[in-house]
Amino acid sequence: MGWEVFLGLLEREAPAAEFDTPLIQARAAGASAAELADLEDAKAAALRVRALLERRARREAELAALFDTAGDLAGLRDIDAVLRAIVHRARRLLHADVAYLTLPDPDRGDTYMRVTDGSVSQAFRGCRLPLGAGLGGLVAQTGAPYCSADYFHDDRFRHTADIDAAVKDEGLVAILGVPMKLGDRVIGVLFASHRSARRYAPEEIALLGSLAAHATIAVDSARLLAETRTALTESSAANAGLQAHFRTVERAAEAHDRMTDLVVRGGGIADIAAVVVDILGGALRVLDGDGHALADVGSIRLDDDRGVGEITATARRLGRTARRDRLWAAPGGAGSEPLCTLVLDYPGELSASDQRILERAAQVTALLLLFRRSIAEAEGRVRGEFLDDLLDGRVTAPDVLHARADTLGLDFDRPHVLVVADHDGHRSRATRTAAAHAVARHGLAAVRADHLVVLLPGADPTEAARATAAELAAVLGTPITAAGAGPIRLPDGVPPGHREAERCVRVLHALGRRGAVASAADLGFVGLLIGDSTDVLAFVDRTLGPITDYDDRRGTALLSTLHAYFATGASPTRTADQLHIHVNTVTQRLDRITTLLGPDWQQPDRALELHLALRLHQLRTTAVFTS
Repeated sequence: MGWEVFLGLLEREAPAAEFDTPLIQARAAGASAAELADLEDAKAAALRVRALLERRARREAELAALFDTAGDLAGLRDIDAVLRAIVHRARRLLHADVAYLTLPDPDRGDTYMRVTDGSVSQAFRGCRLPLGAGLGGLVAQTGAPYCSADYFHDDRFRHTADIDAAVKDEGLVAILGVPMKLGDRVIGVLFASHRSARRYAPEEIALLGSLAAHATIAVDSARLLAETRTALTESSAANAGLQAHFRTVERAAEAHDRMTDLVVRGGGIADIAAVVVDILGGALRVLDGDGHALADVGSIRLDDDRGVGEITATARRLGRTARRDRLWAAPGGAGSEPLCTLVLDYPGELSASDQRILERAAQVTALLLLFRRSIAEAEGRVRGEFLDDLLDGRVTAPDVLHARADTLGLDFDRPHVLVVADHDGHRSRATRTAAAHAVARHGLAAVRADHLVVLLPGADPTEAARATAAELAAVLGTPITAAGAGPIRLPDGVPPGHREAERCVRVLHALGRRGAVASAADLGFVGLLIGDSTDVLAFVDRTLGPITDYDDRRGTALLSTLHAYFATGASPTRTADQLHIHVNTVTQRLDRITTLLGPDWQQPDRALELHLALRLHQLRTTAVFTS
C-alpha cells in the first residue's frame, strides 16, 4: 500500500511536503512500527526518484535553453536581443531574482551594465564599476567564476561605496559571477543573483558558465561585425559597389525563391506576374504564344496594340529582353516554340539584373504553361477516349463503364448536358482549352472532325454551351458557335444528345448566326425539327405561355384575339368584325399582347412561331396532343 500512494504522488508531481502525509495518516491510524518503517523506506525511495526526475527535468530545460541560445547565435541579427535572451535564460534556469551582464568600456576605463533582467533599481541598472572592483572585478582579474553566499560580509574582493549602494538598493545578497572568456582574455562577466543568502551548486556554476560562453560568442561576433562595417565605411566607393551588388543578388534571389515557391505551391500565371510587379514595379501583361492576354497586373498603359505586337516579335527574335519606349518585353518558350511573353510597362531604366529577373519570370511562366499543358493533354487524352467510347457506344458493360467513370470523377447518377462547339480552325489550342474546361467541371471533352464535344454535369444546356463558348472565345480570340443538348442520362443519352447538339450548330450556321449559342429549345419551331426528343407541348407553352397565363388570371380573350388577328391577315378591322367587338378593343388587346410578348412579335420569324404555336394549341384542345 505504501508504494502505491507514493507512486501516485510521483505521478501527479506533488510537492515534497506532501510525501509526509501518508506517514502522518498512518500514525494517526495506529500503524505498527514495521508498517511505519516500510512507509519511511518507501518515502525515502520516492523522494530520491522525485529528486532524480527534478534533476533530469532541470537538465532538459538547461539543454533546451543552451540549444535555443545556439540557435540565436546561428541567426545572429541583433546583438542586444541575443544578450537579453541569454541573461533572461540565466535568471530563469538558476531561479535567480536578478541576472545581468557587464562589459568593459575601453573609452572610460570601467565596466557597465550591458543587460539586466529582473532589476527594479534604477541605480543598480545605471551602476558603473571600476576595473577590479567588486565581485565582478575578482572574476575579471582571475578569469575564474566566483560566488558569494552573502555579498556584504564577503571580504575576498574590493568593496566600493557606489557598488555596495547599488547592490543594497537592488536588495541583492547572494551573487554568482562567471567570466566571458575569449581565449585567455576576459571580455565581460555574467551574473546571477538572489535577494536571500544561499550557496551555488557546482552544476549551477557550470550552467552559467555555458551561457557565458554563448554570450562571449555573441559579443565577439558583434565586434567582428562592427569592425567589418568600419572597414566598409572607410572604403566608401567599394562599399557602394558591394551594397549595389548585394541588393542585386538579393532581389534576384528573392525573385527566384518567391517564383519557385509559387510553382511548388501550385500558384498561377497571375501570381508569378504579381511577384514581378512587386519586385520591379510598374504594370505587367502576360501574353500567350499567340499574343493573347493571359493575365494583367496593374494598369498597363498601351498606346496601341501594334506596339505590343512589335516589341513581342522583337523579344522573340532576339531571345532576350527588348525595349520600346516604356515597354519592356521578355520571351519564354520551350525549344523553338514560343509559349509566352511578359510585357512590363516601366517608365525608367531596368538594370541588367532586373532584365534577367524579367527573363527568369518569363521562363518560369513558360515552364508552368508547358507543365500544365502536359498534364491537361495527358488527362484530356484519357477523358477524350472515354467520351469517344460513349459517343460511339463502344463500351456497354456496366461495370467497366462505372469503373472508368469513377476513376475520372464522373457521376452517372447526375443529369448531364452535351455541348458541341466550333474550334474555328484552332484545333490544338481549342482542344487543350476544352479539356481544361471539362476537367475543372468534372466533365469530359473530345474533338470530332470540325467541332469539339464537351460533356458536363448539369441540367441547362444553353448555359453550359454559353460558358464553354465564352472560355474558348477568350483563348482563341474569335467568336465561337456552340449548342447544347440535354439534360441527358448516361450513358445511353450521349449519342442522341450529340446528334441533336451537332444539328443545332449546323442550323445556327445556316441561319447566319455565327458566334451564337443555343439549344434546340431556344430555336423555336426549328428546334422541333432538329430535336431528338421533340416536345411539342413545351414549345406551345413556351411560345404562348405569357398570353394563356394572362387570360387565365384576368379572364380575358387575348389568345382568341391573336388567333383571329392572324386568321384575318393581321387586319384589326376584320378581327373586330370576326369577334363582334369594337376595333378600339382589338387595338387595346394587341397593345397588351405586345407588352406580354415583346415588340418584335409581329416580325416574320416570330410571327411564324406564334402562328404555328396557335395551330398546335388548337390541335391540343381537340385532343390531338395529350400531356
